[in-house]
Formats: sequence, structure tokens, C-alpha cells
Amino acid sequence: MPRILCGLTRAAVRFNKLDLNLLVALDALLTERSITRAAERLHLSQSAMSNSLGRLRDYFEDELLVQVGRQMEPTPRAEVLREAVRDVLLRIETSVAAQPRFDCTASDREFRLFVSDYSMTVLMPHALELAARMGSTVRFNLLPQVQNPSRPLERGEADLLVIPKAYCSPEHPTEIVYDDSFVCVVWSGSRHAREPMTFERYAEAAHAVMVPVSTTQPAFESWFAQRYGLSRRIELTTYSFAALPLLVVGTELVATVHTRLARLLAPALPVTLLPMPMPMPPLEQAMQWHKYRSTDPGLSWLRGLLQQAARAMPSEGSPVG
Repeated sequence: MPRILCGLTRAAVRFNKLDLNLLVALDALLTERSITRAAERLHLSQSAMSNSLGRLRDYFEDELLVQVGRQMEPTPRAEVLREAVRDVLLRIETSVAAQPRFDCTASDREFRLFVSDYSMTVLMPHALELAARMGSTVRFNLLPQVQNPSRPLERGEADLLVIPKAYCSPEHPTEIVYDDSFVCVVWSGSRHAREPMTFERYAEAAHAVMVPVSTTQPAFESWFAQRYGLSRRIELTTYSFAALPLLVVGTELVATVHTRLARLLAPALPVTLLPMPMPMPPLEQAMQWHKYRSTDPGLSWLRGLLQQAARAMPSEGSPVG
């Protein structure tokens, strides 16, 4: 977390005889589990980082990191310290280092957003266009979704999550950005395109589904099984929402796709969009940020930008079919 480091290294800040600069070093060491990589992360020499680790070991009376094979592993004491150290550094960054106002036309700040390829396709182009029209000079780092999405927030690795509301943590603020429905996407040359998509046909069909890299089961499966007492026959899995309409072409596969995404991609593909044969709860896409950053002017600007971008998105349109 270099932004915190630059606020501490000009002068040694001490608390109970601990130089708080060492907490920045400890955070880097626990994240990288390597003296060399931690030094590179904080733009320090390897000897300076080794010296910091020695001082930390003396202060906590614990090895903190021990060599196991070719890498260093945290001790139980270090594991206990990990989240507490990150929490302290986040508090410092948000309360001390935050600027009183934010001007997107004069800032080189980088915003790190964790988004799925679905949100990256239907929402982010509108956000980037709006930012460009404003004359914004900020940078955007769009990162892939991960399991336990609240952890990047708590580790300071993400400024904002754009995820379904159902996956938001109750520990941090949440704001709905937009909602979406679902449609069936099939190849226009398949039998599914010539017949009504009934519930029975949907349940018996072979399906293409998106499964996040960090999990083994799509979330929709548990809902479908719980609601209807059966499971779909999945013959294809992919890590990409946007790839689903392309992957059904030339097959008898059925893909259940967000309506906005399907309508965006369908004109370029030989696919047919069919209404879902059963009622499905709408997707509520939300953004979430760390509770300590609610008053961050830059993050407030970013949240407003995404809300404005969502209003610029095409509507779901008339019913499919």
C-alpha cells in the first residue's frame, strides 16, 4: 500500500515504542511472503527490508515469517496480526491521507474496480465515455472478480466492487446501480429456436453456464435445484459471461444470459433470444466500498460516475419472444 507509506516515511511515527513505518513493511511482508518482493513493492532496498523484519521480530518477540522450502510462511502470531495491521493502515489512508476535495480533471489517481466481464461489457463503456467527456485524467484498473469479494476491500486491494447485491458483505456500505433480467440464448439453427422454450424443454436441455474461476458450481444451480427440485444438465462451462452467446452457436446448448448482455451481443451472432420459461428474480447489480471510505471525495465521484453511467445504459427493452 504505497500511498500509506509515503505518508509515514517522512518522519518516524511511534505508538507504544513501535515505529508505525514498520507496519507498512509488515503488511508488505505478509502480503508478498518474500523480503525481495516486499522491498520492491515499497521501493526499498533488500537490506532495508531485512532490517525492518528484524526490528519487527524484536518488537513482537516472534519470527513472524519463517522459511519453508523456497518461500516464507507466516507464523500463527503473524496471521493474527495480518487483518489488524491492514485495518490500521486503511484507517490512516482514509482519515489522514484523503484529500479534502476531488477534481477528476487534475487527478492522476488510479481506481481499482473488481468487475465481472458482464459489468465490464454493459456498464463500464458508458462510465469511461462519461469520464472522457468530463475531461477526467484519472486511471481505471479493472480487475477480475474473486471468491469472497469483500476481502479485497478489507485488504485495501480494491476501491470498489461491482457485484450482485446477494454477494455484498453486510459489513460495508452498498448501493444498487441497476437491475437486469435473464433470457435464454440459443443458436438460430437449433431445434430450440423452432420450438417454444417450455419449462420441460429447459430442464431437459444441455446447458452452457458461466462458472467463476474461484468456484466449481454456478450460483444459479443451487437456486434452480432448491426452487424446482432438479438440476440442469450442464455440458459446457466457461469463466466468461460474454462468451456464452458465442459458444452456443452451432450447438443445441442453451445459455441463460443477462438480458442487457444478450441484447448487446445478439445482433452480431446467429442466435435467438427466448423468454425464460419460469419466473426468475431480477439481478440487482450493486457497488460496495469499504466503510472507512464513505467520505472519500474521489470515491464519491466514482460512485456518482457509475450511477450516471447506469442511467445511460439502454433499457432491457420489450419482452423477448
